[in-house]
Amino acid sequence: STCLVAEALVGNIELTEDFGVQTGEHLHCYMLDGFIARNWANQKSALGSALDPLADKILISILYVSLTYADLIPVPLTYMIISRDVMLIAAVFYVRYRTLPTPRTLAKYFNPCYATARLKPTFISKVNTAVQLILVAASLAAPVFNYADSIYLQILWCFTAFTTAASAYSYYHYGRKTVQVIKD
Repeated sequence: STCLVAEALVGNIELTEDFGVQTGEHLHCYMLDGFIARNWANQKSALGSALDPLADKILISILYVSLTYADLIPVPLTYMIISRDVMLIAAVFYVRYRTLPTPRTLAKYFNPCYATARLKPTFISKVNTAVQLILVAASLAAPVFNYADSIYLQILWCFTAFTTAASAYSYYHYGRKTVQVIKD
């Protein structure tokens, strides 16, 4: 993801509370990443396909930890989001292990060019990602436009918590249906 390195820098900007810069930076980064992925087929690779979801999880984690540190997002919500992502990553590692043919080696396990399974995100998971990013944008804009104590922002916190829990449950409930094993 083109945003992975940029997010480390943006996380630092968030910690210094220069909120006016970040709102546009996040939108620009995601739009650029999506534009490149859709329009340049030669930019697609097995490594990119493996790293992009991980980069997205890192992006969300950096954003939420930074915004929580700046007192713009509540700690329990950040904990919930990061916990869900850690569980998903652990599940992906488990699926990777189970779908590798024997003999299982570390070289084979960590070779992103050797795909063994594809995770298909659930609909609620896609909705959750959108809601989480909307909350990031709203939280970044809150101090700029002076609505950090708004009831609407608090409702968005609750809705984000709901979609995060629903997304986690959907992966638990539909587990095997969200994984497509790739046969050689």
